[in-house]
Amino acid sequence: MIALLCVVFGAVLALGQAVVVRHRAAGGADLAALAAADHWAEGGEAACARAERLATGQGVRLVRCTLVGETSDVTAAAGRGPFAAEVRSRAGPAGPVPSAASDGPRTGR
Repeated sequence: MIALLCVVFGAVLALGQAVVVRHRAAGGADLAALAAADHWAEGGEAACARAERLATGQGVRLVRCTLVGETSDVTAAAGRGPFAAEVRSRAGPAGPVPSAASDGPRTGR
């Protein structure tokens, strides 16, 4: 019975570690994508260098960084071995927001 509890406890710990690593990679990818998109006007190399510095500061590795216009697309990784996770994130300007007038007339019903 003790052996079974140890196995279950070990599995729960491993699952918890995998979740933590995944969240770290996601947070780093999101912040790196925002940093690159914020500096798109400086050129792709400078924007990706900014994303790299931010990712490193978050404790993740920047695997890939590209810019298409004002939109950045990055992949960040965290963890090693069986607990490694890679997450892709994109950031850029929002699309056009429809105005209230284009929605058509509104009735009070």
